[in-house]
Amino acid sequence: MTYFYLALAIVAEVVATTFLKLSDGFSKPLPSAVTVLGYAVAFYFLSLTLRSLPTGIVYAVWSGVGVVLIATIAWVFQSQKLDTAALCGMGLIVSGVVVINLFSGASTH
Repeated sequence: MTYFYLALAIVAEVVATTFLKLSDGFSKPLPSAVTVLGYAVAFYFLSLTLRSLPTGIVYAVWSGVGVVLIATIAWVFQSQKLDTAALCGMGLIVSGVVVINLFSGASTH
């Protein structure tokens, strides 16, 4: 269940961050409410994940996967441009998450 909780935390954070952009500085009530609720859900499930996995590993996976998903959503739905350097950087982030999960003994508690 630990990785399921982490996945829920990542999805909630991605939704919250996407709606943060749409909230226009918290001037729009519905996107603002989704933002606040999304971050609350994200941190709740992140806290459940931290019961079983080390903080550094959880945060690396949570933030790394979140960055890639948010950048992809911004590219697809908000017309954000991603150049070669951005794509290479995101590839390195994904590679780092894979290395941590497959090869690091620190990812087990």
